[in-house]
Amino acid sequence: MCAGVIGAMACWFSTTAIGPELARVWQLSPAEAGWLTNAVQIGFVVGALASSAVNLPDILPMTRLITVSALLAAAANAAVLLQPDFTGLLLARLVTGVALAGVYPPALKLMATWFVAGRGFAMGLLVGALTLGSAMPHLLRALGGGLDWRVVVAGASIGALSSAAIFGRAVAEGPHGFARAAFDPRQTLRVLGDPPLRLATVGYLGHMWELYAMWAWFLTFALAAGQAGSLPVSASVLTFLAIASGVFGCALGGWLSDRIGRCWTTAGMMAVSGACAGLMGLAWGGPGWLLALIAVVWGISIIGDSAQFSTAVTELSDRHLVGTALTLQLALGFALTVLAIWLMPHVAAALGGWRWAFLALVPGPAAGAWAMLRLRALPQAAVLAGGRR
Repeated sequence: MCAGVIGAMACWFSTTAIGPELARVWQLSPAEAGWLTNAVQIGFVVGALASSAVNLPDILPMTRLITVSALLAAAANAAVLLQPDFTGLLLARLVTGVALAGVYPPALKLMATWFVAGRGFAMGLLVGALTLGSAMPHLLRALGGGLDWRVVVAGASIGALSSAAIFGRAVAEGPHGFARAAFDPRQTLRVLGDPPLRLATVGYLGHMWELYAMWAWFLTFALAAGQAGSLPVSASVLTFLAIASGVFGCALGGWLSDRIGRCWTTAGMMAVSGACAGLMGLAWGGPGWLLALIAVVWGISIIGDSAQFSTAVTELSDRHLVGTALTLQLALGFALTVLAIWLMPHVAAALGGWRWAFLALVPGPAAGAWAMLRLRALPQAAVLAGGRR
Protein backbone atom coordinates (compact mmCIF):
# COMPACT_ATOMS: atom_id res chain seq x y z
CA MET A 1 0.00 0.00 0.00
CA CYS A 2 2.82 2.41 0.84
CA ALA A 3 4.55 1.65 -2.46
CA GLY A 4 1.32 2.30 -4.31
CA VAL A 5 0.81 5.65 -2.60
CA ILE A 6 4.39 6.72 -3.37
CA GLY A 7 3.79 6.08 -7.06
CA ALA A 8 0.53 7.97 -7.32
CA MET A 9 1.57 10.95 -5.21
CA ALA A 10 4.55 11.65 -7.47
CA CYS A 11 2.00 13.35 -9.73
CA TRP A 12 1.17 15.97 -7.09
CA PHE A 13 4.27 18.17 -7.38
CA SER A 14 5.41 17.02 -10.82
CA THR A 15 5.03 20.55 -12.21
CA THR A 16 6.01 22.37 -9.01
CA ALA A 17 9.44 20.72 -9.09
CA ILE A 18 10.05 21.98 -12.63
CA GLY A 19 8.36 25.34 -12.10
CA PRO A 20 11.31 27.42 -13.39
CA GLU A 21 11.45 25.36 -16.60
CA LEU A 22 7.69 25.53 -17.16
CA ALA A 23 7.72 29.28 -16.48
CA ARG A 24 10.17 29.67 -19.38
CA VAL A 25 8.34 27.32 -21.75
CA TRP A 26 4.90 28.81 -21.08
CA GLN A 27 6.21 32.32 -20.26
CA LEU A 28 4.44 32.28 -16.91
CA SER A 29 4.43 34.98 -14.26
CA PRO A 30 5.19 33.92 -10.64
CA ALA A 31 1.47 34.11 -9.84
CA GLU A 32 0.58 31.89 -12.80
CA ALA A 33 3.29 29.39 -11.82
CA GLY A 34 1.78 29.23 -8.33
CA TRP A 35 -1.58 28.28 -9.79
CA LEU A 36 -0.06 25.11 -11.25
CA THR A 37 0.16 23.81 -7.69
CA ASN A 38 -3.10 25.36 -6.56
CA ALA A 39 -4.97 23.74 -9.45
CA VAL A 40 -4.05 20.33 -8.00
CA GLN A 41 -5.19 21.45 -4.55
CA ILE A 42 -8.51 22.70 -5.92
CA GLY A 43 -9.00 19.51 -7.92
CA PHE A 44 -8.36 17.43 -4.82
CA VAL A 45 -10.91 19.46 -2.87
CA VAL A 46 -13.52 19.13 -5.63
CA GLY A 47 -12.92 15.40 -5.90
CA ALA A 48 -12.92 14.86 -2.13
CA LEU A 49 -16.08 16.91 -1.55
CA ALA A 50 -17.93 15.16 -4.37
CA SER A 51 -16.77 11.79 -3.06
CA SER A 52 -17.82 12.72 0.47
CA ALA A 53 -21.21 14.06 -0.64
CA VAL A 54 -22.17 10.73 -2.20
CA ASN A 55 -20.29 8.66 0.41
CA LEU A 56 -18.24 7.07 -2.38
CA PRO A 57 -15.46 5.73 -0.10
CA ASP A 58 -18.10 3.90 1.96
CA ILE A 59 -19.99 2.47 -1.03
CA LEU A 60 -17.44 1.28 -3.62
CA PRO A 61 -14.74 -1.35 -3.03
CA MET A 62 -11.70 0.70 -2.04
CA THR A 63 -9.15 -1.10 -4.21
CA ARG A 64 -11.29 -0.56 -7.31
CA LEU A 65 -11.76 3.13 -6.56
CA ILE A 66 -8.04 3.64 -5.98
CA THR A 67 -7.01 1.72 -9.11
CA VAL A 68 -9.27 3.71 -11.44
CA SER A 69 -8.23 6.97 -9.79
CA ALA A 70 -4.52 6.19 -10.17
CA LEU A 71 -5.01 5.48 -13.88
CA LEU A 72 -6.80 8.82 -14.28
CA ALA A 73 -4.00 10.61 -12.40
CA ALA A 74 -1.39 9.07 -14.71
CA ALA A 75 -3.29 10.19 -17.82
CA ALA A 76 -4.03 13.71 -16.57
CA ASN A 77 -0.43 14.24 -15.46
CA ALA A 78 0.87 12.99 -18.82
CA ALA A 79 -1.35 15.52 -20.62
CA VAL A 80 1.22 18.18 -19.65
CA LEU A 81 3.58 16.54 -22.16
CA LEU A 82 1.25 17.64 -24.96
CA GLN A 83 2.14 21.25 -24.07
CA PRO A 84 -1.41 22.67 -24.13
CA ASP A 85 -2.03 26.37 -23.63
CA PHE A 86 -2.10 27.72 -20.08
CA THR A 87 -5.82 26.99 -19.68
CA GLY A 88 -5.26 23.41 -20.80
CA LEU A 89 -2.31 23.11 -18.46
CA LEU A 90 -4.43 24.22 -15.50
CA LEU A 91 -7.20 21.81 -16.51
CA ALA A 92 -4.74 18.91 -16.63
CA ARG A 93 -3.50 19.77 -13.13
CA LEU A 94 -7.09 20.16 -11.88
CA VAL A 95 -8.04 16.69 -13.11
CA THR A 96 -4.87 15.30 -11.54
CA GLY A 97 -6.05 16.64 -8.19
CA VAL A 98 -9.53 15.18 -8.66
CA ALA A 99 -7.98 11.79 -9.41
CA LEU A 100 -5.68 11.87 -6.37
CA ALA A 101 -8.74 12.46 -4.17
CA GLY A 102 -9.73 8.95 -5.18
CA VAL A 103 -6.36 7.55 -4.09
CA TYR A 104 -5.24 9.07 -0.80
CA PRO A 105 -8.41 9.15 1.39
CA PRO A 106 -9.51 5.60 0.43
CA ALA A 107 -5.94 4.37 0.99
CA LEU A 108 -6.06 5.73 4.55
CA LYS A 109 -9.29 3.85 5.19
CA LEU A 110 -7.87 0.72 3.52
CA MET A 111 -4.79 0.79 5.76
CA ALA A 112 -7.05 1.14 8.83
CA THR A 113 -8.80 -2.14 7.93
CA TRP A 114 -5.55 -4.02 8.57
CA PHE A 115 -4.79 -2.66 12.04
CA VAL A 116 -6.40 -2.01 15.40
CA ALA A 117 -3.32 -2.14 17.63
CA GLY A 118 -0.56 -0.13 15.99
CA ARG A 119 -2.96 1.72 13.72
CA GLY A 120 -1.28 5.07 14.38
CA PHE A 121 2.11 3.73 13.28
CA ALA A 122 0.64 2.08 10.18
CA MET A 123 -1.19 5.25 9.18
CA GLY A 124 2.01 7.20 9.83
CA LEU A 125 3.87 4.99 7.37
CA LEU A 126 1.17 5.60 4.75
CA VAL A 127 1.43 9.37 5.13
CA GLY A 128 5.20 8.90 5.00
CA ALA A 129 4.64 7.28 1.62
CA LEU A 130 2.61 10.31 0.52
CA THR A 131 5.49 12.51 1.69
CA LEU A 132 8.14 10.55 -0.20
CA GLY A 133 5.98 10.43 -3.32
CA SER A 134 5.44 14.19 -3.14
CA ALA A 135 9.21 14.73 -2.87
CA MET A 136 10.18 12.40 -5.73
CA PRO A 137 9.82 14.97 -8.56
CA HIS A 138 12.34 17.22 -6.78
CA LEU A 139 14.77 14.28 -6.60
CA LEU A 140 14.24 13.50 -10.29
CA ARG A 141 14.94 17.12 -11.15
CA ALA A 142 18.05 17.23 -8.96
CA LEU A 143 19.49 13.95 -10.24
CA GLY A 144 18.50 14.69 -13.82
CA GLY A 145 20.65 17.78 -13.98
CA GLY A 146 20.28 19.01 -17.53
CA LEU A 147 17.62 16.47 -18.51
CA ASP A 148 14.49 17.73 -20.20
CA TRP A 149 11.60 18.68 -17.90
CA ARG A 150 9.48 16.07 -19.67
CA VAL A 151 11.45 13.33 -17.91
CA VAL A 152 10.09 14.48 -14.53
CA VAL A 153 6.50 14.54 -15.81
CA ALA A 154 6.81 11.15 -17.51
CA GLY A 155 8.42 9.63 -14.42
CA ALA A 156 5.51 10.78 -12.26
CA SER A 157 2.94 9.25 -14.64
CA ILE A 158 4.86 5.96 -14.67
CA GLY A 159 4.70 6.05 -10.88
CA ALA A 160 0.91 6.43 -10.99
CA LEU A 161 0.63 3.50 -13.40
CA SER A 162 2.62 1.36 -10.98
CA SER A 163 0.23 2.47 -8.25
CA ALA A 164 -2.75 1.28 -10.27
CA ALA A 165 -1.07 -2.08 -10.79
CA ILE A 166 -0.35 -2.49 -7.07
CA PHE A 167 -3.83 -1.60 -5.87
CA GLY A 168 -5.49 -3.47 -8.72
CA ARG A 169 -3.61 -6.74 -8.30
CA ALA A 170 -1.71 -6.94 -5.00
CA VAL A 171 -3.82 -5.27 -2.29
CA ALA A 172 -7.02 -6.36 -0.56
CA GLU A 173 -9.18 -5.07 2.28
CA GLY A 174 -8.06 -6.16 5.75
CA PRO A 175 -9.94 -8.17 8.39
CA HIS A 176 -11.06 -5.10 10.37
CA GLY A 177 -13.30 -3.63 7.69
CA PHE A 178 -15.89 -0.91 8.20
CA ALA A 179 -19.56 -1.28 7.37
CA ARG A 180 -20.66 0.06 3.99
CA ALA A 181 -22.97 3.05 3.81
CA ALA A 182 -25.85 3.93 1.52
CA PHE A 183 -26.05 7.28 -0.23
CA ASP A 184 -27.30 9.96 2.16
CA PRO A 185 -25.88 13.54 1.99
CA ARG A 186 -27.12 14.18 5.55
CA GLN A 187 -24.31 11.92 6.76
CA THR A 188 -21.81 14.66 5.92
CA LEU A 189 -23.68 17.03 8.24
CA ARG A 190 -23.61 14.40 10.98
CA VAL A 191 -19.83 14.29 10.70
CA LEU A 192 -19.57 18.08 10.99
CA GLY A 193 -21.93 18.17 13.96
CA ASP A 194 -19.84 15.94 16.20
CA PRO A 195 -17.74 18.06 18.67
CA PRO A 196 -14.72 15.71 18.95
CA LEU A 197 -14.55 15.34 15.18
CA ARG A 198 -14.81 19.12 14.83
CA LEU A 199 -11.82 19.65 17.13
CA ALA A 200 -9.80 16.99 15.32
CA THR A 201 -10.65 18.77 12.07
CA VAL A 202 -9.61 22.18 13.47
CA GLY A 203 -6.30 20.60 14.49
CA TYR A 204 -5.92 19.24 10.98
CA LEU A 205 -6.73 22.63 9.44
CA GLY A 206 -3.99 24.27 11.50
CA HIS A 207 -1.57 21.60 10.33
CA MET A 208 -2.60 22.00 6.68
CA TRP A 209 -2.27 25.80 6.75
CA GLU A 210 1.45 25.24 7.20
CA LEU A 211 2.18 22.01 5.34
CA TYR A 212 1.46 22.52 1.66
CA ALA A 213 2.49 26.17 1.61
CA MET A 214 5.90 25.06 2.87
CA TRP A 215 6.09 22.19 0.38
CA ALA A 216 4.96 24.36 -2.53
CA TRP A 217 7.26 27.34 -1.90
CA PHE A 218 10.33 25.86 -0.25
CA LEU A 219 12.18 25.55 -3.56
CA THR A 220 11.59 29.26 -4.22
CA PHE A 221 12.74 30.08 -0.67
CA ALA A 222 15.85 27.90 -1.07
CA LEU A 223 16.76 29.50 -4.40
CA ALA A 224 16.52 32.95 -2.80
CA ALA A 225 18.43 31.82 0.29
CA GLY A 226 21.17 30.42 -1.94
CA GLN A 227 21.61 33.86 -3.49
CA ALA A 228 21.85 35.44 -0.03
CA GLY A 229 24.43 32.94 1.24
CA SER A 230 25.90 29.53 0.56
CA LEU A 231 23.87 26.32 0.78
CA PRO A 232 25.51 22.94 1.49
CA VAL A 233 23.63 21.40 -1.47
CA SER A 234 21.63 22.64 -4.44
CA ALA A 235 18.22 24.19 -3.85
CA SER A 236 16.49 21.16 -5.46
CA VAL A 237 18.37 18.68 -3.28
CA LEU A 238 17.64 20.72 -0.15
CA THR A 239 13.95 20.85 -1.10
CA PHE A 240 13.91 17.08 -1.57
CA LEU A 241 15.61 16.57 1.80
CA ALA A 242 13.26 19.00 3.56
CA ILE A 243 10.19 17.20 2.22
CA ALA A 244 11.45 13.60 2.20
CA SER A 245 12.72 13.84 5.78
CA GLY A 246 9.05 13.82 6.69
CA VAL A 247 9.06 10.06 6.10
CA PHE A 248 10.97 9.68 9.37
CA GLY A 249 8.63 12.18 11.03
CA CYS A 250 5.59 10.14 10.02
CA ALA A 251 7.08 6.95 11.42
CA LEU A 252 8.11 8.75 14.61
CA GLY A 253 4.72 10.41 14.95
CA GLY A 254 2.93 7.09 14.52
CA TRP A 255 5.16 5.38 17.07
CA LEU A 256 4.71 8.18 19.61
CA SER A 257 0.98 8.44 18.98
CA ASP A 258 0.41 4.78 19.85
CA ARG A 259 2.39 5.23 23.08
CA ILE A 260 1.78 8.71 24.49
CA GLY A 261 -1.46 9.54 22.66
CA ARG A 262 -2.78 11.22 19.51
CA CYS A 263 -3.35 14.63 21.10
CA TRP A 264 0.03 14.94 22.83
CA THR A 265 1.83 13.86 19.66
CA THR A 266 0.03 16.21 17.29
CA ALA A 267 0.30 19.21 19.64
CA GLY A 268 4.01 18.56 20.20
CA MET A 269 4.78 18.18 16.51
CA MET A 270 2.96 21.43 15.70
CA ALA A 271 4.89 23.27 18.42
CA VAL A 272 8.18 22.19 16.84
CA SER A 273 7.11 22.90 13.26
CA GLY A 274 5.75 26.34 14.15
CA ALA A 275 9.06 27.19 15.83
CA CYS A 276 11.00 26.07 12.75
CA ALA A 277 8.85 28.29 10.50
CA GLY A 278 10.06 31.27 12.53
CA LEU A 279 13.67 30.10 12.77
CA MET A 280 14.08 29.82 9.00
CA GLY A 281 14.29 33.61 8.75
CA LEU A 282 16.90 33.80 11.51
CA ALA A 283 19.12 31.26 9.72
CA TRP A 284 18.95 33.22 6.44
CA GLY A 285 22.40 34.30 5.29
CA GLY A 286 24.11 32.38 8.08
CA PRO A 287 25.92 29.07 7.87
CA GLY A 288 24.31 26.96 5.17
CA TRP A 289 24.41 23.84 7.34
CA LEU A 290 22.29 25.58 9.99
CA LEU A 291 19.56 26.53 7.55
CA ALA A 292 19.61 22.98 6.15
CA LEU A 293 19.38 21.50 9.65
CA ILE A 294 16.36 23.64 10.55
CA ALA A 295 14.79 22.75 7.20
CA VAL A 296 15.16 19.02 7.87
CA VAL A 297 13.78 19.32 11.42
CA TRP A 298 10.90 21.34 9.98
CA GLY A 299 10.31 18.70 7.34
CA ILE A 300 10.20 15.97 9.99
CA SER A 301 7.82 17.80 12.32
CA ILE A 302 5.55 19.46 9.77
CA ILE A 303 4.21 16.12 8.51
CA GLY A 304 4.93 13.88 11.51
CA ASP A 305 1.49 14.54 12.99
CA SER A 306 -0.53 14.36 9.76
CA ALA A 307 -1.58 10.72 9.90
CA GLN A 308 -2.72 11.03 13.49
CA PHE A 309 -5.56 13.41 12.61
CA SER A 310 -6.85 10.78 10.19
CA THR A 311 -6.26 8.01 12.70
CA ALA A 312 -8.27 9.96 15.26
CA VAL A 313 -11.15 10.23 12.79
CA THR A 314 -11.22 6.44 12.32
CA GLU A 315 -11.50 6.07 16.10
CA LEU A 316 -13.95 8.89 16.84
CA SER A 317 -16.44 8.57 13.98
CA ASP A 318 -19.39 6.25 13.42
CA ARG A 319 -18.04 3.06 11.80
CA HIS A 320 -20.54 3.48 8.95
CA LEU A 321 -19.10 6.91 8.14
CA VAL A 322 -15.34 6.46 8.44
CA GLY A 323 -14.65 6.95 4.73
CA THR A 324 -16.94 9.96 4.51
CA ALA A 325 -15.45 11.55 7.65
CA LEU A 326 -11.89 11.02 6.41
CA THR A 327 -12.64 12.43 2.98
CA LEU A 328 -14.48 15.45 4.39
CA GLN A 329 -11.64 16.25 6.79
CA LEU A 330 -9.13 16.04 3.96
CA ALA A 331 -11.31 18.16 1.65
CA LEU A 332 -11.58 20.98 4.19
CA GLY A 333 -7.86 20.84 4.90
CA PHE A 334 -6.85 20.95 1.26
CA ALA A 335 -9.30 23.78 0.60
CA LEU A 336 -7.40 25.81 3.17
CA THR A 337 -4.10 25.04 1.44
CA VAL A 338 -5.34 26.87 -1.65
CA LEU A 339 -5.47 30.10 0.33
CA ALA A 340 -2.13 29.49 2.06
CA ILE A 341 -0.33 28.69 -1.22
CA TRP A 342 -1.84 31.74 -2.91
CA LEU A 343 -0.92 33.98 0.02
CA MET A 344 2.78 33.15 0.34
CA PRO A 345 4.20 35.04 -2.68
CA HIS A 346 2.11 38.08 -1.71
CA VAL A 347 3.56 37.96 1.81
CA ALA A 348 7.06 37.66 0.35
CA ALA A 349 6.44 40.64 -1.93
CA ALA A 350 5.09 42.72 0.96
CA LEU A 351 8.14 41.87 3.10
CA GLY A 352 10.58 42.58 0.30
CA GLY A 353 11.76 38.99 -0.07
CA TRP A 354 11.36 35.43 1.16
CA ARG A 355 13.44 35.68 4.34
CA TRP A 356 10.55 36.18 6.78
CA ALA A 357 7.68 34.99 4.58
CA PHE A 358 7.22 31.70 6.44
CA LEU A 359 6.22 33.60 9.58
CA ALA A 360 2.76 33.78 7.98
CA LEU A 361 2.45 30.02 8.56
CA VAL A 362 2.99 30.11 12.34
CA PRO A 363 -0.67 30.79 13.31
CA GLY A 364 -1.70 27.47 11.76
CA PRO A 365 0.19 25.09 14.05
CA ALA A 366 -0.54 27.34 17.03
CA ALA A 367 -4.31 27.02 16.47
CA GLY A 368 -3.98 23.32 15.67
CA ALA A 369 -2.11 22.55 18.88
CA TRP A 370 -4.76 24.41 20.90
CA ALA A 371 -7.57 22.37 19.28
CA MET A 372 -5.89 19.03 19.95
CA LEU A 373 -5.28 19.87 23.61
CA ARG A 374 -8.97 20.82 23.88
CA LEU A 375 -9.89 17.49 22.32
CA ARG A 376 -7.73 15.68 24.85
CA ALA A 377 -9.84 17.13 27.68
CA LEU A 378 -13.11 15.68 26.29
CA PRO A 379 -14.36 12.33 27.64
CA GLN A 380 -14.83 11.05 24.06
CA ALA A 381 -11.04 11.23 23.63
CA ALA A 382 -10.76 8.09 25.76
CA VAL A 383 -11.24 6.01 22.59
CA LEU A 384 -8.06 7.42 21.05
CA ALA A 385 -5.10 5.03 20.93
CA GLY A 386 -6.70 2.64 23.38
CA GLY A 387 -7.05 5.33 26.04
CA ARG A 388 -3.76 7.13 25.37
CA ARG A 389 -5.05 10.53 24.49
